[in-house]
Amino acid sequence: MEDLSEILKKHGFAFKKKFGQNFIADRNLLEAIVRDAGVDKNTTVLEIGAGAGALTRAVSEAAGRVLSYEIDRTLAPVLAETLAGCDNTEVVFRDFMKEDMAKLEEELGPYVVCANLPYYVTTPVLLRFLEEAKLCRSVTVMVQEEVAERLCAREGTPEYGAITAAIALRGRAQTVRKVPRTMFYPRPNVDSAVVVVSFGGGVPVKSAAAYRFVVRAAFSGRRKTLENNLMNALHIGREEAHSLLTEAGVKDGVRGETLSPLAFARLADVLTEKGMPLGGQGGRS
Repeated sequence: MEDLSEILKKHGFAFKKKFGQNFIADRNLLEAIVRDAGVDKNTTVLEIGAGAGALTRAVSEAAGRVLSYEIDRTLAPVLAETLAGCDNTEVVFRDFMKEDMAKLEEELGPYVVCANLPYYVTTPVLLRFLEEAKLCRSVTVMVQEEVAERLCAREGTPEYGAITAAIALRGRAQTVRKVPRTMFYPRPNVDSAVVVVSFGGGVPVKSAAAYRFVVRAAFSGRRKTLENNLMNALHIGREEAHSLLTEAGVKDGVRGETLSPLAFARLADVLTEKGMPLGGQGGRS
C-alpha cells in the first residue's frame, strides 16, 4: 500500500476538524495495538472510526471478522483502496452512537473493540460499552494521554472521576503504551496512549443502576461533600443522608472523589436494601 498521505491526496480528501480526524500509519505501532487487543483468527472485532483504514487493515489481517463504523462518507474511496482484499471486513457509514446496541450484539456475538477513537467521542463511546454491552470482552482504544490518566486513575487523585468508577463496575483499565503526537497525520497538539479496558471481575454490587446513580451523585459537584450531593440527588434531608453514609461506612465530610469503587458499591447496596427511589422521588425530611 502506498503512503497514506498520498492516498488521501489522490482522492482529494479534506480533514474535518469536527470529526477529530488524526490518522496513524506506522506499521509497527498498528501491529502492536492489534496485539494489545488480543486479536486472533477466532476474534470478531468492532472498530469505531475507520478513518483512512490503516488500523482497520492491521486488525483485518489478524482477526476472523471486522465490523468498522465510519461517520465520514467522503472516506469511502480512500477505504476502498486501503482495505482492498480485506474480505473479512465490513465498513458501515453510520454514526455508531445511534445504533441499537442489543441488535448489534445479537448480530456480532462475542467481540472485542479496537479503535483509534476520535477524541471528542471517547467518553460517550466508552460509556455505551460500559453501560449497555453484554457480549464485549474488552475495549482497546487510542485516547489522549490525559484521558488515559483518568481512565486508569485511583481514588483521591485529581484524575479520578465518574468514568473511572464506571470502568471499575465492569472490569479494569490499563495503559499499555504511550504514543507521541509525531506518530499521527496530521499531528495533533497532544500526546496519546493506548488503554485496554478488560471486562469481567468488576466490583460486586447488588444493583448496577444504584451504583451508577451513586457515582453520578458523587461527582455532580466535586467541591461539595458526598453528603450534600446525596441530599440533592435523593431529595432527602441531612439527617437521612448522614444515616445512609454511616451505614455504608463512609466517614463524615468526605468528597465523592475520595471514595473507592468498593465504597461506592457499599453505598449503592445500602440504597438498594432500603428501596431508595433513585429517581429522586423521596420526600425531604
